[in-house]
Amino acid sequence: MSRGTPGAVSRVPLVALCVTEITSWGVLYYAFPVLVQDITRDTGWSTAAITAAFSASLIVAALAGVPVGRALDRHGPRVLMTGGSALAVLAVLAVATAPTLWAFTGAWLLAGAAMSAVLYQPAFAALTRYHAPHHLGALTTLTLVAGLASTVFAPLTDTLSAHLTWRGAYLALAVVLAVVTVPLHLLALRRPWPPPPQAEPDKPSRPNDRTGAGAPATVRSRPFLLLAAALTLSAFAMYAVMINLIPLLTSRGASSGTAAWALGLGGIGQVTGRLGYGGLVRRTSVRARTVWILALSAATTATLAAIPGPVTLLIAAAFLAGTTRGIATLLQATAVSDRWGTASYGALSGILAAPITTATAVAPFAGAAIAAGLGGYPRMFLVLAIVAALAAALGAGTAPSHRPSPATPTGRTPAPRPVPRESEE
Repeated sequence: MSRGTPGAVSRVPLVALCVTEITSWGVLYYAFPVLVQDITRDTGWSTAAITAAFSASLIVAALAGVPVGRALDRHGPRVLMTGGSALAVLAVLAVATAPTLWAFTGAWLLAGAAMSAVLYQPAFAALTRYHAPHHLGALTTLTLVAGLASTVFAPLTDTLSAHLTWRGAYLALAVVLAVVTVPLHLLALRRPWPPPPQAEPDKPSRPNDRTGAGAPATVRSRPFLLLAAALTLSAFAMYAVMINLIPLLTSRGASSGTAAWALGLGGIGQVTGRLGYGGLVRRTSVRARTVWILALSAATTATLAAIPGPVTLLIAAAFLAGTTRGIATLLQATAVSDRWGTASYGALSGILAAPITTATAVAPFAGAAIAAGLGGYPRMFLVLAIVAALAAALGAGTAPSHRPSPATPTGRTPAPRPVPRESEE
């Protein structure tokens, strides 16, 4: 078999995951902020209670992500992601038909279990193993396409809600989820699961670090703990901004339709940011790009807090916030492989993602609570900017003293050189 054949085969999972990620994120995540006000008006349930149910689903996804990552390292993505897709369909149907708030909350908890098996983490782990050591290109492609999830599904959901009830909109979205994701995961992920890099006979071993300490020691190390703290704080700020963007814009005079389109344009911003990530990797160290990306998130959040209008300027700021969110997604996707290699990527990324996803879960409810306590969304956005700035400061300590070997994230083997001290990273 030629060396080019595996690369050709590997495009099938990549293309399939591009389609399934944009659909899964669109239905399970981006539809909610568009429909939450309709749900409140129709049911009488408070916005806080509805948002708490959604947040609880993300906490479940965070907790389930650790065992899912370990299982994926051992067995591959096909069974996990196909089962997760089927469970996601059942969960969205349950959300659409929930007669009480308790049933609604239970349906979202079920959706959280499904999210752990169908959103970015399992897809990142699959592509990292399939494409290693050239996985950065595959991850960039995936996030470029999936970054359009809000661009497609926020306006689509708004259109559905204009012609159907919120329940009807979720039923329609469940059909889309079933038709698209279940067969693609079942059929396109049949490719044999590659062995871990150290098991490949034609390549040197790539342990989690050069000391050979392994995953448990990596998780306890100072760089890993600081990385988890920095990305967790940043995720909290970014997703609180995203979920609360619509009420910020409507409080400053935008219509709900315009606000939904602004959220959708943030998806285009994500794609724009990710286009330049490969160049950023080539020109910066792990530490430098971590700090700069997190600092840029703080700056865009502060801009949204400071600008009172007009709406067009706010939309432009929302676009820039989407740009930083898109870059940060790739930063998280490559955080483990950039620092400790790909051998235990699923397990390490699952552990890293747990607090990040929890912060993402808490962000919608906490953001609304902060806005209520401070007397408005602009002040809440200012607090989020401070949180994001703290994340950037912590990012300075996230580079380990040794890099993974033998290849860089872009798959190019670097020329031999002394391993830099952490202060030089």
